Amino acid sequence: MIDPTTLAARDVMTRVVVTVTPDESPIMAWELMRKGGIHHIPVVGPSRWPHGILSMQDIATSCSGTLADLSRRRVGDLIKSNLTPRVPLDRPLSGVAAVMLDSGHDAVPVVDEQCRAVGVITTVDILRAVAGRITPEPGTASDVHPALFRVEPVT
Repeated sequence: MIDPTTLAARDVMTRVVVTVTPDESPIMAWELMRKGGIHHIPVVGPSRWPHGILSMQDIATSCSGTLADLSRRRVGDLIKSNLTPRVPLDRPLSGVAAVMLDSGHDAVPVVDEQCRAVGVITTVDILRAVAGRITPEPGTASDVHPALFRVEPVT
């Protein structure tokens, strides 16, 4: 069994990450999360700089109105970028957990030395590590994929 006190962010993060940009539609973010079976999606800029993490709960609690109204909103309006912590690849697992607890976030982006998003860690990832259920994930720390299509508002 792996000793969780020896693990760092790079050991437990999800490496293959689908992302959205701040100007993406919340409807698209929701659909990507639903199709991917995930509850959080990193919001990144052109150079993979993390603006924050959007959750399904964020979308559900902040979006109301018609489908046309929702398609005009932007993900960037729903995130609070200055409040989303980022953790480096070498941050010990205990430090990642402390950051999440202190900030009240249940997911954080993992960044490389250039502050580019290279992964994401959720509370489930931490629980898996503590339970000794880490399975090596294929892919490298650079397998971050932007959404490949957009939803345009219907006018």
